[in-house]
Amino acid sequence: MQSVALIDYGSGNLRSAEKALAEAASRAGIDARVSITADPEAIRAADRIVLPGVGAFAACRRGLEASGLTPVLMEAVRDRGVPFLGICVGMQLMASRGLEFGVTEGLNLIPGDVALLKPAVPTAKIPHMGWNALLDVVDHPLFEGLPDAPEVYFTHSFAFTPTDPADIAASVDHGGRFAAAVARGNMAGVQFHPEKSQSAGLRLLANFLEWRP
Repeated sequence: MQSVALIDYGSGNLRSAEKALAEAASRAGIDARVSITADPEAIRAADRIVLPGVGAFAACRRGLEASGLTPVLMEAVRDRGVPFLGICVGMQLMASRGLEFGVTEGLNLIPGDVALLKPAVPTAKIPHMGWNALLDVVDHPLFEGLPDAPEVYFTHSFAFTPTDPADIAASVDHGGRFAAAVARGNMAGVQFHPEKSQSAGLRLLANFLEWRP
């Protein structure tokens, strides 16, 4: 049985993410134990790590630092190559910097900045909330078996722009295109909420559980 550590640092839709990961594993016949945890040893021993996040970048970053979990997270993901998925602000924390209420240093797992969305179309409201199609989806194991332009659920006001466009795994158009997913090596992140994205989200989570980067 593989172990999945869903990191609890005081920010994130933990119960919904836990249930979605468990449901994805059950539907795909994957033997996985999903645990919400703030225990460094459990994170160190995990086969896969998921970092959720909701709210402001700076507040989530402070919460992660206050939890004392940053060193073990970085050691597992950056140094040992444990498969990692960031969700919503959890994806944004992968960036170098967040430009919300000043400059806040990110984890710098994938270089780039997180900045306020500024749609070129006046009818595109901020926050960006609701269902949108994924566009420009790259050939990556996370998206295996998904239909063309799958609809997924977003709720956010800021977006991650990687320094290297090759790190963008999928885009979305909301008054202009921006990254909906990023991927590099053993790391991936999604701006949308797979736990709220019904069958497409569950398939993506099952793919993550089977991913062998």
